[in-house]
Formats: sequence, C-alpha cells, structure tokens
Amino acid sequence: MDQRLGKSGHPVTRTSTVSVPDRQDGFLSDRKKRREIARTGLLWLAPAIFLLVFYFYPMGSVFWESWKGISEATIDWERVFQPLGFTLWQALLSTGLTLLVGIPAAYVFTHYHIPLKNILRGLTTLPFILPTVVAAAAINSLYGPRGWINLAWMALTGSSSPAVSIVNTLAAILLAHVFYNTAVVIRVTGSAWEKLDARLPEAARMLGASPFQAFREVTFPLLLPSVLASGVLVFLFDFTSFGVILMLGGPGFSTLETEVYYQALQRLNLPMASLISIIQLVCTILIGIGYARLNRVVQIPLIPRIRAAGPSRFMTIQEKMVIGLTVGFLVILFILPLLGLATRSVTRLEAERGQRTEFSTGLTLDYYRELFINRRQSIFYVPPAQAALNSLIYAAETVLFSGVLGILASLALHHKNRLTRVMDALLMLPLGTSAVTLGLGYILVFNRPPLDIRSFPLFIPIAHSLVALPFVIRTISPVMASIPDSLRQAAATLGAAPPRIWLEIDWPIMARSALVAAIFSFTISLGEFGATTFLARPEMPTLPVAIYRFLSQPGALNYGQAMAMATFLLVVCLAGILSMERMKIFEFQ
Repeated sequence: MDQRLGKSGHPVTRTSTVSVPDRQDGFLSDRKKRREIARTGLLWLAPAIFLLVFYFYPMGSVFWESWKGISEATIDWERVFQPLGFTLWQALLSTGLTLLVGIPAAYVFTHYHIPLKNILRGLTTLPFILPTVVAAAAINSLYGPRGWINLAWMALTGSSSPAVSIVNTLAAILLAHVFYNTAVVIRVTGSAWEKLDARLPEAARMLGASPFQAFREVTFPLLLPSVLASGVLVFLFDFTSFGVILMLGGPGFSTLETEVYYQALQRLNLPMASLISIIQLVCTILIGIGYARLNRVVQIPLIPRIRAAGPSRFMTIQEKMVIGLTVGFLVILFILPLLGLATRSVTRLEAERGQRTEFSTGLTLDYYRELFINRRQSIFYVPPAQAALNSLIYAAETVLFSGVLGILASLALHHKNRLTRVMDALLMLPLGTSAVTLGLGYILVFNRPPLDIRSFPLFIPIAHSLVALPFVIRTISPVMASIPDSLRQAAATLGAAPPRIWLEIDWPIMARSALVAAIFSFTISLGEFGATTFLARPEMPTLPVAIYRFLSQPGALNYGQAMAMATFLLVVCLAGILSMERMKIFEFQ
C-alpha cells in the first residue's frame, strides 16, 4: 500500500490495484480456455462419432472375435514375420525410387515452361486415381508376357519366348508402385517448390555457391518437410499395397495385406488374419507418430509474403538436355502403359475361349460391343453403364460425407490442444488399415436391420469416406490455419455472428481448397477397390469391381472386355484431371 499526505495533512492510504486485475485476467483466461475446449469438442463430435461407429466398432469386433480363438489356434510365426519383413523392404525400396523419380519431375514442372505441360502432369496423376487393378493391368499390357514390348520383340526376331519377363518379380512390384505413387511426390513437393522465395538461392549464388551447393544448403532444407510428407504418404500406400502385389507379384511374394487376404478368405483362419492386421495397424501408428515428431524437428518456417520463382522460358543447352531426358523418362514410365492399355482394348491378338475357327487379328471394337451383351444369360450381369452410374452415385455421396466431416475437423484443428492432436492422429488410421479386415468387420457387425449391408448401400460411400477424409483434412486445414484471426476479430467487432463470420470470411478463402478436396474424394471413391469388393452387392457393382470380374475369368474375350472397361474409366478420369489442370485447381496443399 501507498501512504501519502492528504490536503488535511493526514496520511492517506491507497490500496494497490495490481493484484486484482491479475486474478481477474487469470480467471478470464481460464474461462476462455474452457470455452475453446468446449467449442473444439463440439466440432470434433461428428467426426469422432463417425470414426467410432464405422471404424473402431467394426475393427474392434473383428479383433475381439478373432482374439478369442488365438489361444486355441497354432500361430505360424514364420507366416507373420516373413510378410512383415518383405512389406517393409519393398515399401522402402518403392518409396526411394518414387522420390528419385518424383523430385526431378517436380522441379521440371515448377521451373520451366514445356510444351503440353498440363497434359503431361495430368497423365502422371492418372495412375494414382485409377484403381490398382487397372494400374496393374496397364503395366501388364506393356511389360507382360503378351505385352506390346514382348509382342514387338517376337515379331521382329521370330522368337517364341518373351524378351522382358518382369511379371511375378520384385521389379514388377517396384515399377507398379513408382507408376502409381509418383504423382504424390510431384504434387506435394511441387506445390511447396512453387512457393519458395526465389531470392534465397539467388543470394547463395551471389555469395559464390555453386548451383548444387545452393540447392543442398538452401532449397532442400526448405523443401524437406514437403519431401518427408510425400515420402510418408508414398510409404503408407506401398506398405498397404494389395492389388499390385496380388496381380504382379504372384504367389512368390506376400505382404501383410495379401497375407490377411490369404488367411481370411482362402484358409478361413480369422485369428491369424486378425493378428497380422493388428501388427499392420501398429506399424501404421508408429509411422504416423515418428513422422509427426520428425516433422516438428525439421520444419523450417518460411518468411511471410515470399516471392515465388515463376516458370522460366529461357533455358541453356544443359537445361534442355536435362528437361528432355526427364520428360522422355516420364513418357516411357506413364504414357506408354496407359497407351498400351487403351490400344489393347481395340486389338484382337488371340482366339476367344473355345474358338476353333479361324479368326482375324487386328483392330476391333468387339470388346466394347460385347460389354452390352449378356451372352451367358447370367443373373449377375450388369451393363457397364449401370456400373458407371453406381460409381458416380457412390462418389457423390462420398464427397458429401467426407466434405462435411473434413470441414468440421479442419475447423477443430485450428484450436491447438491435446484433443486435437489425438483426433488428428486417429483420423490417419484408416489409411494404414487393411481393406480386407475392414470389410470383414462390416460383415460381422452390420448384418441386421436397420444397418444391414444387404439393404443399406450407404456403407460403400461410408467406407470410401474413411479413406478420403484424411486427404480432405490435409487439403483444407492448411488454408484454414493461414487465415489471420484479426479478420474474424474485426468482423466480430462490427457485430457479425459466428455463422456469418464463417460465411463471409472463412468460406470465400477456403472455397478453392474445398473444391480440391471434393475432387480428391470423388476420384478416390471412383477408384477404390479393396473394401468395395466386400460391400458391393452383385446387382450393384462399381466399375473397379466389374473390371475385376472380367479379369478374374479366363479367355481373350473377358480380358478384352476388362481392358475396354478400364479404358472407359481411364478416359473419364483423364477428362476430369485435364479440366482441373486447365482451371489450375488441382494440387496438394
């Protein structure tokens, strides 16, 4: 307290007012934190219920029902550790090769104007959107025993044996994974590369650094978070690869995913399949935790309002050579398999099954015509147009589900607390979960009305939304985090209510990213195959399921029809990608 003389000469006591506002500020601060936690909990409510009901409940049911039989079953640990070792080994090799191809391609796309750049970039993205069965069929149409390369070799040399034999080898698996996942590296790393400040490497060059030193000391450290992000995504996709291993690896190679399929559906050993699924899920969680910690260590903040380097039209001879080699390699790796797939759908090379009369080889449209003819009068026959319509309906429903849940989760991620960190990690789990196990869980749990797989077709878009939701969140949340709080505070000061603030400020800024997220959800649903094989009814297949039906049947006619349907799906996806490239809205955030 302060003692001073008043006008009458008597001491006047003044009480200090410092401590009371401090306590009041602390109370207001705690109240604000509680309100923020409550608001965050409300935003997470719908995504948490969705994840609990449609992911943890079926997965927990599979593990519980299977775990009860593990004590009575004999576990062949060799069938566990051998697939685990090969899964890690092929995923590491595939990720390294994909980064080796994707980073130079991202550099060329972001730094130079090249002819038909948008078309080429769209074609590199197309394999990632196509179903794995179609991507594997494209590789097989070019490099397989009856692929175009071997057919050309045998025609030129008169040999009866193929020159290239990579099917059922590790090389086929690695090639297919690079073919399938390079788009992730190009999009993620390329998007970050476009936003780098051009003055930073230029300053290093002015100080005497060589181009390689400037890249190593300046550019690469700034790109490292995006390179790690793309690498982890590619590793997850390779780690959980199923269709590629099954179609191109053959019986000699087994990953955790194919082993789950083998144990569950062929040997009916559900305890063993459950144990392998648990191991796979634990590995996925550890990968996610390690990435999150590593990303916090290596992430380097960039200066605000950086001046990005635009594509250059002026190139030296050395740059032209590097660009030519890179583009030529991309054409061989991506365009030739896609062309091989499309041309195989209009080419007759061998007789149909059971055909003993003479037949003419060459161009034909018979495979497309046969798609609309039910020659065997099968009750399970569905016209391809109906399968395409089913895929479009499921994709639209997936966009709706994942879009609403993704926006709520992205708004919640803006509030940094322990609940947000936990939910962010949990939402990544479906990416590393076996589609086979998830499908079995749905069959075990949702087998009675009102949620019955046989009478509730929304299970297909729900399963697709589980896979699409992490992509939606990763696309929208960075944009939400970049919106300054001062804009919302200014709107609130002017009397705007929270819903109007969201409509007038947040939504116009995030609309473009929401459109990109919707495109991601749509294309992921269009090409999803694993879970759909368990959930789709025979009379309502999707295009990937219909393609697999034709591929699983012997005969040149069935193979040709599968190629025709795959080409149809390829053309539809390509048209969407090229339109998005033209509008400049398709990129990873």
